[in-house]
Amino acid sequence: MLFLTLAPLWLSALILVGLPTAIAMICTIAIRKRVSLDQLRSNNEVAGFKFATIGVLFAVLLGFAVIVVWEKFSDAENKVALEAGAAATIYRLAGGIPEDSGQALRTAISAYLKSAIENDWPAMERGKASAATNHALDNLYAIVLHYQPPDARGTALLTEALQQLNTLTQARRARIVLAAGIVPGVVWLVLFTGATLTIAFTFFFGTQNLRAQTLMTGALSALICSGLLVIIAIDHPFAGSVKVKPEALENVLTDFTAP
Repeated sequence: MLFLTLAPLWLSALILVGLPTAIAMICTIAIRKRVSLDQLRSNNEVAGFKFATIGVLFAVLLGFAVIVVWEKFSDAENKVALEAGAAATIYRLAGGIPEDSGQALRTAISAYLKSAIENDWPAMERGKASAATNHALDNLYAIVLHYQPPDARGTALLTEALQQLNTLTQARRARIVLAAGIVPGVVWLVLFTGATLTIAFTFFFGTQNLRAQTLMTGALSALICSGLLVIIAIDHPFAGSVKVKPEALENVLTDFTAP
């Protein structure tokens, strides 16, 4: 599904919504030409009961999937904000560390943010992490761990810096994990199978007005496929047209360079 996520939104919508809807409407007309209206009407009562059951089950599954991916998408935004906040705190704590070590720490945290923006985000579009950003994070740890506090105040600064560095590391690891995708393959199989069965079930019904039935089938198909489009669009929070951008990190980096 990564291809559909990375494709322009209009193209994904055409493939996922437009094409299936057109096929469903064409199939409705084709079946009416091959099967008489009386035969289809004889299925309405029994097929209606079964369709209601299938429709409810699939609606629950589709709604659950949309909620889960939306929550994970929001979680990805929160992790980026948390990472930016930890970086800003480390930068300010460096002001209380002696000049050489403090300046080295500020330079390292700025280099980390630049690498995260320039290297991590393109790598996360492929569901991976950047080796350059890993190196920048290692360098950041090396500087903090190399600092030897001369007094209790320095010890408190070091403790807080390590805690914020741990928060930054965990937030980065969380966004890298989320970048790989949220919905597992078996769920995709069930979602697409359920969508196909639900739309195909409408072919067993028959109404006097063929145009109305065709439009109703098309509307149902468009609604179901639109739900799938939403899931695919935000399944990879850092890829595609709808994605989490490194704006929080960019704002912090701008604050560092501001007079």
